[in-house]
Amino acid sequence: MTRPRLPAGGGVAAAVFTLVLLCWPPGASPLARGAPGRAAASARMTARTAAEAQTSAQSCDPKASRRPLGPPAVTRGSFMAKIRARGSLIAGVDQTTYRFGYLNPRDGQIEGFDIDMLHAIAAAIFGNPDKIRFVAMSNLQRIPAVRSGKVDIVAHTMTITCARWRQVDFSTVYFDAGLRVLVPGNSTAQGLFALSGQKVCTTAGSTSLTSITAMADLIPVVKPYATDCLVLLQQGDVAGISTDDSILAGLKALDPYTKIVGRRLADVPYGLAISKQHPDFVRFVNAVLARMRADGQWAASYRRWVGSPVPPPPPAHYRG
Repeated sequence: MTRPRLPAGGGVAAAVFTLVLLCWPPGASPLARGAPGRAAASARMTARTAAEAQTSAQSCDPKASRRPLGPPAVTRGSFMAKIRARGSLIAGVDQTTYRFGYLNPRDGQIEGFDIDMLHAIAAAIFGNPDKIRFVAMSNLQRIPAVRSGKVDIVAHTMTITCARWRQVDFSTVYFDAGLRVLVPGNSTAQGLFALSGQKVCTTAGSTSLTSITAMADLIPVVKPYATDCLVLLQQGDVAGISTDDSILAGLKALDPYTKIVGRRLADVPYGLAISKQHPDFVRFVNAVLARMRADGQWAASYRRWVGSPVPPPPPAHYRG
C-alpha cells in the first residue's frame, strides 16, 4: 500500500501530541590556552587523563548499581524524607514516547512503562502513587536536570552507559531495549546498513546518535524528539529512523504504514537517573525495583504497555 506524501508539519505524530516544552541547549566550555612553557606538562596531563579514562571504561560495568540495604524505607535524615516533607516526587519524563512516557490526549495524563516505575517509587515514599510532579524534557535536558537538582529522578528511556555514570548515578536496569531502524512499509531495506548514503533520523543527546554517526555512509538528521523523526519519515525527508526498538514500536503503533527491520545492533539497557549527591535514594529506588520484579508489578506493567509474551525482568546487578 502506498502512503500519500504528507504536507509539512502534518503526520500522525503531529496530530497525536501537543507539546509545550521549555528547551535549553547544553552549556559549552571554552578551551583554555596555556602558556608555551606549559605545553609539555599539558601534554603529559592529557596522556594521563586519557589513560585513566581508558582504564575506567575497561573496568566499568554500566549495569551494576548500588545495593539496597533492605526493603524500601524512608529513614530520618534521608533524601526520601526530604521528598516526603516537600509533598511530591519531582520526576523528569518524556511525554512523546508512546507506551513509555507520553501525554494521553484523551485525558491529559502522562503515562507509560517509565511512568509506572515512578508511581511505584512515589507509593513507597508517600503511600500514594500519584504524588508526582512531572517535568517534561528532551534527551538533552535529562542529565543537566538531574545534576542541577531541578528533578529528583529521571525516567525517560535513558540508556545506562559508563560515560553517563561519570555524571549521574543510575538504578539497576529496569528494561532491556536494542538499537534497530524504522522504515516506510514499502521500503526494501532489511536493516540500517541497507540505508548507506541516505538520511537517517535520530534524537539529539541519545546513544543512538553516537551509534549511527560511527557507521559509514549514513547521513544523520538530528531532532529533539522521536516524533519529529516520524514526521520527517512520513514526509519522505529521511529514509529511516534509528533508535531503541522500544521507542520504534511506539512509533509503528502510531503509524501502521511503517515497519521495524534488521537485527538488534546494540544492547540498550534503561536505568533511572539520580544525582550522585543522593546514594541513599539510589539504594531506595533499587529496593523498589527489586520488589517490583518479585511481586509481579514489573510483569503487569510490561504486559499493559509493551505486550505479551512477558519476558523475565532484567536481573539486578550490584556493586556495593
